[in-house]
Amino acid sequence: MANEEQANRKVKPTVVVIGLGHVGLPVACTVAQAGFHVWGVERDQAKREQIAQGNCPISGDEPGLATLLKEVIAEGALHVAADPSECGQVDVFLVAVETPVDPLSREPAYEALRGALTTLGPHLRPDALVIVESTIAPGTMEGLVKPSLEAASGLSAERDFYLAYCPERVMPGKLLANLKTCNRVIGGWTPQAAQVARELYRHFVQGELDLTDTLTAELVKTTENAYRDVQIAFANEIALLCENSGADVYRVRELVNKSPLRDMHLPGAGVGGHCTPKDPWLLLHGTRGDLEAQLIPTARWINDHMPLHVADLAEQALSQVGKSMSDARVAVLGYAYLENAADARNSPTIPLVTRLEALGASVTIHDPYFESYDVPLHKTLQGSDCLILMVAHKQYPALDLAEVKALMATPVLIDGRNVFDKEKARELGFLYAGVGNL
Repeated sequence: MANEEQANRKVKPTVVVIGLGHVGLPVACTVAQAGFHVWGVERDQAKREQIAQGNCPISGDEPGLATLLKEVIAEGALHVAADPSECGQVDVFLVAVETPVDPLSREPAYEALRGALTTLGPHLRPDALVIVESTIAPGTMEGLVKPSLEAASGLSAERDFYLAYCPERVMPGKLLANLKTCNRVIGGWTPQAAQVARELYRHFVQGELDLTDTLTAELVKTTENAYRDVQIAFANEIALLCENSGADVYRVRELVNKSPLRDMHLPGAGVGGHCTPKDPWLLLHGTRGDLEAQLIPTARWINDHMPLHVADLAEQALSQVGKSMSDARVAVLGYAYLENAADARNSPTIPLVTRLEALGASVTIHDPYFESYDVPLHKTLQGSDCLILMVAHKQYPALDLAEVKALMATPVLIDGRNVFDKEKARELGFLYAGVGNL
């Protein structure tokens, strides 16, 4: 069987994946597993060396990824390079680099994308396929990607090479599963380019592969994340209304969702990650003319405000027990933006801690997925005046609240993710406040 796979790999195209992060690394491993000869291009030398030794740089609960990486490295199916010039003749380029937005201007920050295009352009040959998987603003394939590649290569996307956009649909904790099972949208610069890209993805994607043009594919990706952001913002605003009226938002949500065609999302302490906080701005960046969106920016404001609201809940609760935030010790559970993941990109905990410290609090953080915060939990809790739960890591619901209370100087509990039972906490003597459930 091994000989069969090696023989099959020799006749399949050489694929170069540019960027070996949360998207690029699982893509490179999966394509290599499918029998292709794969090179991963990564600028970070330390990461290159780690991957080349078969060690996964992505921590947290990522089922199967570390094992698959070891396998494809050991088999020689995946190699690592600093530049495409090391990869020989390349048939397919997959671009999977970060595409953030500037935190102040909210304009796309495409330095990594421009760098990837500049790097691969001179190595682009006739009949090669270039696919961008990074999330980009509508119009970016036309306005940036195509002209950059054509200028660097001297080739035409209409006549000489195939150009497509196939945005990723993965989440930390489900990288390999999402990559293999989710439906994908493939936007081709030409219909033939979309067809050629589909032939590649058919080797490792079990979901549907829908073909369209590049602009539609760009809109699909940014719209789906903006939709999620707006839905979460709605849930968060209902949570604030429930706090104001004295109701439990989770009971309200449960009963709302019993009505047909209702799917109210979960409220919480904020929205993080690389995608959801910035993709709405990428979507809006693609608008033209006099259109001034109202709903999407408002949703962004609501979700960005939630960590600050959690800080307000903590300050109000401490005030009820005669404690000032300026001389309080606050323990925060969770630094990641998502449960059971070692990913702090745009984590709501960051603005929360900034606000708490600005108010004068002494803050300690616990998170089992980050080395700097993976300390014995009792040390984080010892002598604290307020405990704030920001991330629903699997370790936290199992905490014995009686033991937690015994460690604390002042039993104030702020639950940002509805992890703890409010009635039980109050029976134990906690002053409890939850988002949408005071």
